[in-house]
Amino acid sequence: MLKFITTIAVSALLATSAAADGSKVGLVPGGPHPFFADWEPGGIAAREDFGLAAGDYKVPQKWELNLQNDLLLSMVVQGYNAFVIHPGDPVGSAPTLNEIVGTGAPVVIASACLKDPSDVAFCIATEARDSAYRGTKKLIESMGDGPKKIVHFAGWLVEPNTQLRIEGVERAVAEHDNVELFQVIADIDAPEPAEEKISAYMAAYGSETDGIITTGWVPTVVAANALRKVGDKRIKMVGIDHDPVVVQAIKDGFVVGSMLQNPYGQSYIAAFAADRLRSGCTVKADAPFTPHPLTERFIDSGAPYLHAGNVENRAAVDEAMTKELLATFEDTYLDC
Repeated sequence: MLKFITTIAVSALLATSAAADGSKVGLVPGGPHPFFADWEPGGIAAREDFGLAAGDYKVPQKWELNLQNDLLLSMVVQGYNAFVIHPGDPVGSAPTLNEIVGTGAPVVIASACLKDPSDVAFCIATEARDSAYRGTKKLIESMGDGPKKIVHFAGWLVEPNTQLRIEGVERAVAEHDNVELFQVIADIDAPEPAEEKISAYMAAYGSETDGIITTGWVPTVVAANALRKVGDKRIKMVGIDHDPVVVQAIKDGFVVGSMLQNPYGQSYIAAFAADRLRSGCTVKADAPFTPHPLTERFIDSGAPYLHAGNVENRAAVDEAMTKELLATFEDTYLDC
């Protein structure tokens, strides 16, 4: 505790000094993951477009809460005075993030929310439960009439969005008497467990499976490759995100569609907001936040559906979504 208090005291002095030089924004995910690849260019673009002192992307070595906390505290000591953070845990991350806010550094949560109460400004992310619900509805629609069995390949259970996505899939299935959620296989959002579990499932149950819904980046890539490998277009699949493997699988007809999340736009707008908050703006008391299972201060960054009809324009879909949200962001959510 003494070390922690000393760290914060020193960091506060350094943060005060750094404040005179502008916003030094740190963008920190919960751990290494391909979803966050667009955060780095988002931070760079925010630095250039909004005149930030920094828009640096820093990644913990592993997806472990203590490693993220240690990285964040070290960045405060280094003079970072505003943060965009994907929390490693929706509850366990709160004490450290509250301490950072206590140094005067605004914290904006992006891509997955922290559970209320906390001192962070707000959360900007895809509404994960609704996205999974809509993706599953698209899958069910693509399978046609008659009894159907589907499987759900999901991400890390410690990741704040995973349980919400499981609930979204279950809700969509519950609305269709002819559809059975045959299995939910989670904790596979890394190449080795995804390859192992999805290969085993397909070998054992592929012939009796009609649809696949995936709600994690890596399971989506692995499942798309599995369908391409066996040349199977009978099994319908809806995934998540925009890995090139998935985009090509949509073009070639092995995947029906994918739910986008726009990580670039999330990081870009969150860095903008963190800078404005550090510069004296405050969050509007009557800001029109969207209801969310974890927080009352949620901004939906959108989740468009990528399919054969718009797959050639994926980048344009994300760009349009980012521009639309940024155009009214300050007037809608901030008092400046």
